[in-house]
Amino acid sequence: MPYLSKIALNPRRRAAVSLLSSPHRLHAAVLAGLAVQPVTERVLWRLDNNTPHRADLLILTQSRPSWAHLVDDAGWPGADDGAPLIADYTPLLERITRGREFGFRLTANPARSITQPSRPSEQQAVRMKKAAENGRKVRGSRVAHRTAAQQLQWLLDRSERHGFTIPDATATPPAPGLQTEEQNLAAGPAAAIVSRDILRFRKHPDGPRVTLSTATFEGHLRVTDPDTLRTTLLTGIGPAKGYGQGLLTLAPLRPLEAHHG
Repeated sequence: MPYLSKIALNPRRRAAVSLLSSPHRLHAAVLAGLAVQPVTERVLWRLDNNTPHRADLLILTQSRPSWAHLVDDAGWPGADDGAPLIADYTPLLERITRGREFGFRLTANPARSITQPSRPSEQQAVRMKKAAENGRKVRGSRVAHRTAAQQLQWLLDRSERHGFTIPDATATPPAPGLQTEEQNLAAGPAAAIVSRDILRFRKHPDGPRVTLSTATFEGHLRVTDPDTLRTTLLTGIGPAKGYGQGLLTLAPLRPLEAHHG
């Protein structure tokens, strides 16, 4: 049975600062919340930095977790709203039907795979050098999409294979008497990038530096394949899932937000 958890982290605590500065350390702390070790189940997580005073950590697990260690070390133990929220994810999965629309949020690492990047990262350069020294074929390297337009197109191109489409947004209608028959109220896709970041960290102090370009998307989606979308929610979208990328979350639309195009 899948569970979606939400833990509030306190950025003013030393342990939280350490976790928030390294997706590698935060991933290890997430896995430590599961009783069966080593962890073999799929775990997705996302960090929502909504304010400078609080960071919300969302985690999707296949078994019921315990987040006491995160709250005690990096949260607000014993405070109002300091307890982690752990919810059964099954009711949401059961509400997914063809044609239904939801609000969504996704933080992802939009990237493509090429064999010879023009500006390889430190980690890619190390891997390419080792392959050349051992006479092996160089496997494809992930290259990040860097512009907002490329990142949004990356999501639009992948939506169908993940069980949904992003409908067109509808512009605000003009005042009565100003609308013409030729006026087009389409305002592009009902999705936008609300934040972008470049994460730089090392798995080990003397290891190569990992660089990730991330984008957080928000908008509306329409279900086209319920089973595929359920799989997407449980397995994520795109690469770097161990570093907090790929968790797609849904929310019911309020009546005024529903798209009727």
